[in-house]
Order: sequence, then structure tokens, then C-alpha cells
Amino acid sequence: MMELLELILVLATVVGITDGNTILVKDNGGQTIPVRLACIKAPDATGQAYTLAATQRLKQLLPPKTPVVIRSTEQLDNGRTVGEVFVDNRSVNLLLVESGNAVVDRESLQNCYESKTQFLIAEANAKNKHLGLWQQSKIQLNFRTK
Repeated sequence: MMELLELILVLATVVGITDGNTILVKDNGGQTIPVRLACIKAPDATGQAYTLAATQRLKQLLPPKTPVVIRSTEQLDNGRTVGEVFVDNRSVNLLLVESGNAVVDRESLQNCYESKTQFLIAEANAKNKHLGLWQQSKIQLNFRTK
């Protein structure tokens, strides 16, 4: 028996980038909302080279006024939305993992069920090619979880 999947899609426009895994968007109602990128973790210690690289990569992928589609995976108590962000049918979350600017968050990966395998393959490829934060032999970075 097939399950019916309810997709909550939000059409929005990028207002700004908060850090390596949080963006600010304006939804169709004109409301500005913070969105945390689902299923990934970006380095969180301010000033670290990898933190800055993740934020810069996000700014390249999502300049202000970029139209995005957000597949919302959960609402946090603090009002933030958690979701997978798409530009031109490409997952920005996945692009960050592919470039080595983020790692897969295995605790929340079930929220990205359609692209779960792609996330894991992208991380393995980035690790294998020593991209981004995989340039270090041992990763000892602080990651924000929510």
C-alpha cells in the first residue's frame, strides 16, 4: 500500500544568509522567516575558516532576491522553519554537502527521505576528494544541530 506524502512547499525569496546553514526568506505573504537547512550540519564556531567558507558558499548559491522553493520538514519552537531549499530544482542543502561545506546530519536525515541516498553519496564523494572541511585529516568542528 502506498503512503500519501504531504508536502509542505513554501515559495519564497531570499533576503539574507545568517550562517552556514540558516537563511532568511520572505514568503509570499511578505513575512520574513528564518529557515534552517534540513538534514545537514555546517560548522558553527564563529571565525573558523570552514564556518566562513560555508557561509560564503551559501551566499554564492543564494544571493538576495533569489526565488526559492522550501520543502518544510519541521517547525521549531522558536518559530524557525527547517527545510530543504531548492533553486532551479536543485537542493541547496545537497550542494553544500557536495562541495564539502557541510556534512550529513544523520539524526535528521529521515526528514529528507527522497534524497537520503544522494546526501550520503555526496558526502562520501566530498570526503574522498578532500573537499572543503574534508581537507583536514580528522574533523573536529563544532556543528549546530537546531
